[in-house]
Amino acid sequence: MPQSLVIDTDTASDDAVALLMAARDPRSEIRAVTVVAGNVPIEQGVRNAKVTLELAGAGDVPVWAGCPAPLVRELGTAQNVHGSDGMSGTSLPEPRMATRDGHAVLALLDIARDEPGRHTLVTLGPLTNIAAAITIDPEFLTRFRHTYMMLGTSDGNGNVSAIAEYNAWADPEAAQIVLQAPGDKTMVGWDISRKYAVIDPDEDRRLRDLGRLGQFVADINRDVHVFAVEETGLAGYDLPDPIAMAIAIDPGMIVNAEDLHLQVATDPTTRGHTYADRRTPPRPVNTRVVTSVDGQIFLDTLRAAVTL
Repeated sequence: MPQSLVIDTDTASDDAVALLMAARDPRSEIRAVTVVAGNVPIEQGVRNAKVTLELAGAGDVPVWAGCPAPLVRELGTAQNVHGSDGMSGTSLPEPRMATRDGHAVLALLDIARDEPGRHTLVTLGPLTNIAAAITIDPEFLTRFRHTYMMLGTSDGNGNVSAIAEYNAWADPEAAQIVLQAPGDKTMVGWDISRKYAVIDPDEDRRLRDLGRLGQFVADINRDVHVFAVEETGLAGYDLPDPIAMAIAIDPGMIVNAEDLHLQVATDPTTRGHTYADRRTPPRPVNTRVVTSVDGQIFLDTLRAAVTL
């Protein structure tokens, strides 16, 4: 039986690739998509999610809109990275599917309560929706089989500041709530994307040659490519949300991981920095942190998803 995924996303270009991978992978099915403000404002994120699902042949997946801003901060988007529409200005069709009525947080709570132990939760954006659910139901995460989070960085190198990854930086208070909540969870940081999920020009051409879905992946990441090369010094555009999704689909691609007591800084100077408390006596483990993976499995999963 395919594993069932509940996906929380702030849908911009890399989130869209992750949704495409989940929708196209025969080992998985998507139970629900909930959208949070982050990379782009909430309305744009919802549109991008619906467009992507329809292109992937998953137009029947329910989509809910969630929190339009972080818990206690103003929204700081990543439109400077992904473009004003989050998709590098790519011309995309208007989605036909409707957004479901009601708030995404209530939908998440309903699914967790009514279908406990049936779904894997995958978070691709700031953790505002998830933290809001936890404040209502402190056992929320325990009702999922596992939670995989694209969050933070395990090596101290950031992409929105010198030490912070965007999702942790965008709503650090929410991230701290989620990390301290009970429930099995795995963090896939930006360092994993930077090391194992960079699409260089040669791989970009290979993806385009695989057909319209490969062209979609390449086109919507044009702005990310510019940012990644000019700002973070990579050889191409990296795909943090897709490699987190690939790990959720196939945890066997993890080579090394650490069980840690993880926290997120909320002060102005170190905002969004994810760090482990390694003092003795040992603090209780709250998160498994991925430190290395098999990058070939990621590429194989991505290529399979876009091959028609």
